[in-house]
Amino acid sequence: MAVRHYTLDFKLSAPVADIPATVRGVQPIFQEQEMTETLHDTEGHGYLATFIGKNGRFAVLRVHSHGLVTFDLQCCEGDDATQVDNLLNALEKKMKTLFHGNIKRSKRLPALRRGDKVDCYWPTADGRLVEYDIDEVVYEEDSVYQNIKILHSRQFGNILILNGDVNLAESDLAYTQAIMGSGKESYAGKEVLILGGGDGGILCEVVKLKPKMITMVEIDQLVIDGCRKHMRKTCGNVLDNLKGDCYEVLVEDCVPVLKKFAQEGRTFDYVINDLTAVPISTAPEEDSTWEFLRLILDLSIKVLRSTGKYFTQGNCANLTEALSQYEELLGRLSCPVDFSKELVCVPSYMELWVFYTVWKK
Repeated sequence: MAVRHYTLDFKLSAPVADIPATVRGVQPIFQEQEMTETLHDTEGHGYLATFIGKNGRFAVLRVHSHGLVTFDLQCCEGDDATQVDNLLNALEKKMKTLFHGNIKRSKRLPALRRGDKVDCYWPTADGRLVEYDIDEVVYEEDSVYQNIKILHSRQFGNILILNGDVNLAESDLAYTQAIMGSGKESYAGKEVLILGGGDGGILCEVVKLKPKMITMVEIDQLVIDGCRKHMRKTCGNVLDNLKGDCYEVLVEDCVPVLKKFAQEGRTFDYVINDLTAVPISTAPEEDSTWEFLRLILDLSIKVLRSTGKYFTQGNCANLTEALSQYEELLGRLSCPVDFSKELVCVPSYMELWVFYTVWKK
């Protein structure tokens, strides 16, 4: 059963002078709600009490000695929402009376929905929590590579989630355009290699630009299957068949494919890497991911024509240390390259995202 978690905070201009009097002032509110109080020893660090009431309600009231009052209330799904709202309103009103002009700031947040059948919370790349308006799980499968979900958002349409990370929503044409060069490139008559891209968005947009040939290498057939059915605003009909007039989709690991292309001397005008973002962390435990990025970069540059361009995503603009490490990596490739970058607002990411263009010097 899901739980709703409500929070109410009061930041005071000065510490509470008479904590017992404050507590006595709010106790009738809990008594009216038939909530039983248990006082806890804080060893001189303010006041801490828990309250248990009907329908499984559980609350924690804390008056911190440094001038912060916090209230947390947990209610089971199905609890009377009006009663809960009345409790919070009464407590907020009483606190404002008791503290008179001592309140510097009060904050009441929307309830956190914990344990819902449909999870709607994801952290941004830089560690902030975002709540999505998810109302339905439309697709979920576990492949040999990853957990795949497609969830419906009332605001963003269907969203592809891979291993718990938001990848792409039907609203995110800005992402696809940015990773293709933001409309500054001519794909007509060109040969294009797409690495990853199982949602079909890049493939769909490049096909419209009349290229000579697109080769797309996606490792996970189940991603293609899910997006073919549930992300059609993104992929159109290009995933209905793995071969078209100007494209072919290879369901394979891209590393051996890239090595094979390099050995054969096969080259491309554009290489678009949609495999993974730059790692959030620069810590040693991420070394394998950084090595993978370097391998893909080296192999991609080998199959890139001298006049060609390599496009990829970076990560959130706030991850300056990780992005700097990626840019240092670009300077240590087997072939000298130069690069530019662009900041783009991707709707469902709810953060500014960095995209790179790389070319041979």
